[in-house]
Amino acid sequence: MAARILHRLRHALAGEGGREERARGGCEAEEFPESSELEDDTEGLSTRLSGTLSFTSHEEEEEDEDEDGAGEEPGEPPQPTGAAAGAEDGGRVGPAAERPGSSLLTRQLQELWRKSRGSLAPQRLLFEVTSASVVSERSSKYVLYTIYLIRSGRFDKAPAAIARRYSDFERLNRRLRCRFGCDMAGIAFPRKRLRRNFTAETIAKRSRAFEQFLSHLHSIAEIRRSPEFLEFFFLQDLQAAQRLTCTGMYREALATWANAYRLQDRLGVCSSGRFLLTLAGLAVCHQELDELGEAHGCCEQALQLLEAQGSHPLLGPFLQAHVHLAWKVGKDKRRSEARLQDLQEAGPPLQQQPTLKECLIKEPLE
Repeated sequence: MAARILHRLRHALAGEGGREERARGGCEAEEFPESSELEDDTEGLSTRLSGTLSFTSHEEEEEDEDEDGAGEEPGEPPQPTGAAAGAEDGGRVGPAAERPGSSLLTRQLQELWRKSRGSLAPQRLLFEVTSASVVSERSSKYVLYTIYLIRSGRFDKAPAAIARRYSDFERLNRRLRCRFGCDMAGIAFPRKRLRRNFTAETIAKRSRAFEQFLSHLHSIAEIRRSPEFLEFFFLQDLQAAQRLTCTGMYREALATWANAYRLQDRLGVCSSGRFLLTLAGLAVCHQELDELGEAHGCCEQALQLLEAQGSHPLLGPFLQAHVHLAWKVGKDKRRSEARLQDLQEAGPPLQQQPTLKECLIKEPLE
């Protein structure tokens, strides 16, 4: 069997060599028609990756190796291509391909593939400037950069996006250097320019620099978990959503709360107090818009996060809202009623506890 496989492999390699010679001759005859495109791509790639920052690590190298064949469904073996496909097909399928040893080898390869796809490297968070627009106001003119937060290896149905200007990045850089002087020493930041701030070249270079800046910050665990870094992404949305909710613009507020939810989800802070406040905002807006099922789901998610906590300022309001919404949509509310009863026996009466909407309006966001 080994001799037969070796024979097929020799034929496949010989055929591939002939094709390469013919292709080489064809390219010489056409005087390399794609050479200019190749040079342009290489130049663009080097420009995009140029700079003083480097994010290469052992974890990223392992992840890059895992991303081979990322377009295939997990659990399915990779399809052979090129010479391997030719060696495997070999024209017709003989009896040797149906032997038990061959089937056993195929099953072993499939099992090995499943195990390798199951041991995925940690997901990376990518920051991509998707657009930049020049904004002119009465007394100022600035560039507004739109940044998408993208999880590598996953498809997100709805984007998590922020819009920031140069002064926002500069403020973040200044605050982080005050707190993390040693970690920030090797991180470059684009300097301010007195002229030509609105040319396409300057905007493009700053866009790439801001992508590198955020990626480098996120690669450092202490900075990634700091309030300064996290609130740079979602605090503005929380403040805007709170204002819209207070003024009764629930549809607009709902979209802003939802974006703040996605931002915190991408950043991995789904158990913080800010995230509970976001769930409260979503529940209130859904309820005011008569979307009771969605409001009930937000309350359930919040109560799951509060499961291990004996006391929290939002626990009572969430329990009250959950009991009311469960009765409205016909869901089981006995557990929430029991928890609410225990909470009342240990604390103030139900009449003295604020509602979820009152907690949302009164919460200071600074």
